[in-house]
Amino acid sequence: MKTSLLTAFLFLLLISCGDKNAKATLAGSSGRINHVTIVMDNDLWKGKVGDSLREIIAEPLLGLPQEETQYSITQVPTKTFGKLFRKNRNLLFIDLGDKNGYGMTTDAYASPQIIMNIRGTNEENLIGQIKAHKKEILTVFREADLTMYQKQVTHDHWQATDIQTLSNFKVDMKIPRSYAKVDDTGDFLWFRQEINKGSMNLIAYEVPYLNRDSIANNIAAERNRIGKKYIPGQFDGTYMITEAAYTPYTNAVDFNGLPAFETRGKWEVSGDYMAGPFLNYTVIDEANKRVLVVEGFTYAPSIKKRDYMFELEAVIKTLKI
Repeated sequence: MKTSLLTAFLFLLLISCGDKNAKATLAGSSGRINHVTIVMDNDLWKGKVGDSLREIIAEPLLGLPQEETQYSITQVPTKTFGKLFRKNRNLLFIDLGDKNGYGMTTDAYASPQIIMNIRGTNEENLIGQIKAHKKEILTVFREADLTMYQKQVTHDHWQATDIQTLSNFKVDMKIPRSYAKVDDTGDFLWFRQEINKGSMNLIAYEVPYLNRDSIANNIAAERNRIGKKYIPGQFDGTYMITEAAYTPYTNAVDFNGLPAFETRGKWEVSGDYMAGPFLNYTVIDEANKRVLVVEGFTYAPSIKKRDYMFELEAVIKTLKI
């Protein structure tokens, strides 16, 4: 009779929890950002259970010019899951067993590591569990990767006191030293990192303090104003704007404890053919009666942009008032 993955997994977890020094001996985890290793039997992966999981994983990430999935994945049959895969940072176990359930733990085989287990008594119940935990599948691994990547990419960063605009705004943001200063007027900052055939860019500025509905409705207009004033194109009279033919996605979010609007969409250069994705956080600082905007945008023609935008998001979310 097949031993349940969950039972074996919980047994290993109890052993690790019983030894307070276990984590000190854990190897470092491995794996690319936005990558999940899925451990499930081939017959489940190739059937309806796998289809239900692929529908979630393959859901396109908003705001990118070309369709890209939420995660890159590797599927590993249960019987071949061994040392080669145990160090992977993001592990998702899908299994049939004697109970329906969902569980999650950290750092069982390596550190940092997230391990999620979804279990059903039959295929129908297993599909139901997968759908019930869609949100966790889409967010838990991603948030863990953001936290990890923030520490990694901002290890060597500019000091806020060396950036006039951040000093004037009385905020801190860990911009990596790999980003070069393009502009820092005291009211507007622009840092850029060159990449293969393009660049990643960070900008920050303030906009008028209005009621929340007005702030949300004016995000694109403010972007266009700032683009015309500070972000020129390669030819005279050209500048960055919000692409008119592509409606951005705007959602109310919590940004490090402050109300904010997250906007994902496409930028373009007025009068030119340059374009790409942007991620904009418009943060409402009610205590100081102001609105801060921090944005990342990428120019990377003909290549995938998901992971570049992920890095910009990780940097932006280091912003502290």
